[in-house]
Order: sequence, then C-alpha cells, then structure tokens
Amino acid sequence: MSWRYLKIADFCSTGSGGTPSKSKPEYYEGGDIPWIKSGDLKDSTIYDANDYITAAGLENSSAKIVEKDSILIAMYGATVGRLAILGINAATNQAICNIRPDTTIADMKYLYYFLRSKFSYFVGNAVGGAQPNISQGLIKSLEVPLPSLIEQKRIADILDKAADIRQKREQAVKLADDFLRATFLKMFGDPVSNPMGWDVRPLGQHIIHANNGLSRRRKESENTGEVVLRLQDVHYEGIRFDNNLNRIKLTTSEKERFLVANGDILFIRVNGNPDYVGRSAVFEGYKENVYHNDHLIRLKISKEYEPIFLSYLFNHEGGKRIISRKIKTSAGQYTISQGGIESLDIYMPPISLQKKFVEIRNSVMNLPYSCNSFTKLYTTLNQKIFSGYLWLC
Repeated sequence: MSWRYLKIADFCSTGSGGTPSKSKPEYYEGGDIPWIKSGDLKDSTIYDANDYITAAGLENSSAKIVEKDSILIAMYGATVGRLAILGINAATNQAICNIRPDTTIADMKYLYYFLRSKFSYFVGNAVGGAQPNISQGLIKSLEVPLPSLIEQKRIADILDKAADIRQKREQAVKLADDFLRATFLKMFGDPVSNPMGWDVRPLGQHIIHANNGLSRRRKESENTGEVVLRLQDVHYEGIRFDNNLNRIKLTTSEKERFLVANGDILFIRVNGNPDYVGRSAVFEGYKENVYHNDHLIRLKISKEYEPIFLSYLFNHEGGKRIISRKIKTSAGQYTISQGGIESLDIYMPPISLQKKFVEIRNSVMNLPYSCNSFTKLYTTLNQKIFSGYLWLC
C-alpha cells in the first residue's frame, strides 16, 4: 500500500482563540456563545460548554468562532496534546489550536485519530517550566500519512468501533467499582465511624514485618537486572506489570532485604500529592522475583487480617481519612512513616467476613484487568496503523 505524507500546514487551516477581558462582566454575563478552554478537551466530542461569552466579548478579543467538526488540540499546561472534536460552533481560548482539514484530501475523523496517536510526541516536545507548551508551528509541521480517502474513512470507522468498545468497558469498570464500595460499606460499615462496633486496635499489633525499600536508583542508560517496583506500579486495582518495568542489578544483601513475597502489602509512603500517600496493593505473584524501592513500605500482616481486605480498606475513602491524620509534610512532599502506619486505628471484622469480601472482590476484579488490557491494545492499534506497521487491507 502506498501512502503519501503531507504536513498539516499543506492541507489544513489552523488558528487559535482568545480570552475576553475578565474585568468586563458584560463580556460574560448573559453570554450565549460557547467558549471552550483547554481543560475542556478530553479526547471526545464537545456538544456543550462550561463557559459562555457575549457577542461583545467575541468582538473585543482575539476569540473567534470555530466551526463544528473542527479538531481542537491543547497547546499549554497540564493538558498539552489533549484533543477534542467540536460538535458545535464555538469560540476557544488562546491555549487551543483549531484544525480544519481540506476534506478532499483528509477525512476529519482519520486526522483526529492520527493526532491522538501522537500524544506522546506532543508531550515530549512541549517546552517551558511551570507551563509547558507546544506551538502552532510544531503542529503545522507534523507530517501525516495519507492513504486514499476511502481507506482513511475505513480506518477511522475501525477506530471508532474500538473507541466505543473501550468506553463501554470503562463504564462497566465504574459500575464494578461502585458495586464493591457499596458491598464493603454494607458488610463492614464506614472505617471511621465504625457503626457495627468492630474491635479497633493499632495496626502495629498485627504487623509481622515492615520495611522501606531500595533507596538507590538505576542509571538512565541501564534497565537490566531485577524488577524493582515503584509507586507508579501500585494501583488501586493491584500491581501492574507492563513493558516499562524498572530493573536494577541488586546485591545479594539487597535481594534479601527488599524481596516482596506473596501476600505482602505495598504501601505508598511519599508523594507530592497527599491523595496518593497510602495507596496500596497486594503482591499476588509474578513470573520472577520482585523487589521494591523506598517510595514504598512493604507490610507483612498477621493472620487476623486478609491482606486484600486491608489493602482495600486503605484505598477506601474512610481508610484515606484515617491515614491522612498521620501524614506529615516537608519540602512539598507528603509522607507517612512506618510508625505512623503502626499507629493507625483500624477495625478488625471477623476473618470469615473478610474472606467473604475477598471472594466477592476477586470475582469482579477480572473486569478492570480486562479493561486495562483492551486499553493497551487500543493504544497499540492506533500507533501501529499510523506508523505503517499494520495495513488494514
């Protein structure tokens, strides 16, 4: 299959918007012109706006109407590279680049999916400190692989279907998560108020062993040796093992000290975001030995607790409130010590009830992992189509 390559500037019109003066209430009050900001771009189609401006605001600023079926891409800040399709005519702020292809050359949906596949490229080429940004020049210079229009539409249709499946799976995962939270509260009650009157003790009475992990880091040029888990590997639904595992060559002593065993809880002890401190997951095995770094505390718990039950409690809203009382802050980092964990007052329902919850949890947890696998497959599909490794003939 022969695909030609054209720069965005060769077949698209591009532009950006503006922000009417905030000191002029008449530019906003009673406005009926949708005004889209970069934070509104969520890789979906926009049919409504959170903010509106007036005709006077439009006329007295660099904001301008962007036509329906244009592609929007965020150029500034934390949302750099995020996209949306305009489902309405709307104005945008200056942090958004609008793109409108010549439809005799490129299918709009095809171009949208191509730009989505370049998210890492945009993020990697953002410049600036506090507010990294990309320029219209960078966007306009990007080369796009262009098969025939018929083939473009066929590719876009395939990716539409894949995106729809992913969205439905994500909705199913949300329902499963809501079900588990409701089940936990019904079986055990809120961990803070303890309405069922369970016995409450300091967690330290049930910790057999606790230790921080490896403090040294691998060299940037090396990624060989043993798997050393980091905080980004620990998620609410479990520990994720992907293609970007962190590997370090460990000494015999380090292997003995930082080995993670089945049933151990890995507990995030430090982060710049206090909401992440205390997030935990249970290690349930891997194809090779696994170790942990010092952003994580490894907990081995006595038989009075099911590790999965306790980890779920830590991640529950009530558990987070209990943990937050022990968090300290220094130099912009939020931390909890081993002593802080040991002093957590945690209720202790009967072990038989804990086991029952674990059975329920395990029965629904296959869905999130299935969704994660599909999301990776969807991302790979995007990348391979546009990099030329996969021909949809």
